[in-house]
Amino acid sequence: MFARRTNWKLAPNRLTQALQRRRAAGADILDLTESNPTRCGLRYDESEILSALGQPESLQYQPDPKGLRSAREAVAAYYAERPAAATTDPDHIALTTSTSEGYSFVFRLLCDPGDEALVPSPGYPLFELLADVQDVKLIPYLLFYDHGWHLDLHSLRTAITERTRALLVVHPNNPTGSYVKREEAEALSHLCREHELALVSDEVFLDYACAGPPRASLAGNAHALTFTLSGLSKISALPQMKVAWIVTTGPEELAAGARARLELIADTYLSLSTPLQLATPRLLQLRHAMTRQLLQRIATNLAVLDSQLANHKACQRLQIEGGWYAVLRVPVTGSDEDLAVELLERESVFIHPGHFYDFPGDGYLVLSLIAPAEQFREGVRRLLRHISAGKPS
Repeated sequence: MFARRTNWKLAPNRLTQALQRRRAAGADILDLTESNPTRCGLRYDESEILSALGQPESLQYQPDPKGLRSAREAVAAYYAERPAAATTDPDHIALTTSTSEGYSFVFRLLCDPGDEALVPSPGYPLFELLADVQDVKLIPYLLFYDHGWHLDLHSLRTAITERTRALLVVHPNNPTGSYVKREEAEALSHLCREHELALVSDEVFLDYACAGPPRASLAGNAHALTFTLSGLSKISALPQMKVAWIVTTGPEELAAGARARLELIADTYLSLSTPLQLATPRLLQLRHAMTRQLLQRIATNLAVLDSQLANHKACQRLQIEGGWYAVLRVPVTGSDEDLAVELLERESVFIHPGHFYDFPGDGYLVLSLIAPAEQFREGVRRLLRHISAGKPS
């Protein structure tokens, strides 16, 4: 009765089952996976947010397939403030309810059933589901670690086939926290031109550089057909306000054709609500206060993590450049999933094992750096104590 594309394993994995048991038992769990900013104790300007949603114009329905121009102008202004002024043309922007919907539109635009998209590994596990529902096959290319994360361009080149249609990058990557370097971006554009591929850049964490100045977006890329995805979920720390966008740039003939087709796809759905579109300019302005709070939280938690790691030489934090996550390299005494289950059952610490993100082997744990500071501090203390003991504490 059901489509083969939905033939997923629906039973919860061992870690999820352990979490359900612990919660049912009333355990006080220290969640080091928390990435929902609305649950992290941040200070929101409630009156401004609610006021932005209550505009009288919300009672009128005047749909635009690409989204209301006022909202697209606000997104264009966001890019104009970035290094190298990525793009300032609202007509290059199409609004969506989420970056997930943005991926859906882009996959539909580029891929026939069975076509391929290249994705980074380690990388974000949601890509697999997003591709499955669009009948797209994902082919991984490798990131490697050498005093920081880098694209394995040889792995990328050898992954390209006659069915490849798109090359996805996450800038910075989730969970490695690595930005696409300038020379890597140039190489990616060259590959896309050579093989007639589209470059898709997911930039939801772009504003969260852990050190140094803000990083340039790929939205200004004129050398290859480029789709840049982002939204309010991370930029303004408002995941419940479903506003995202696709910026389409590149050689003008290609980009214009892509924008026209995307507009028709968007017109078919008209999914974004009018109140949220009208609120977008004000909600984007609120990002400055939220970014400051999150960057401070990330810096505080990184300092705590590094301080505690100084006494645990067997564990290492891998270098990160941006984003909300840290990767720990830990001794391999079993599978990462076994370790994560042990930590949950014996220490009430919830953490993600590296295999969730397709790390190349065991010995990797992924922590959220925006978890509340005291919860993070105690959770890391218990985690490192457990690993050092090598047995139940």
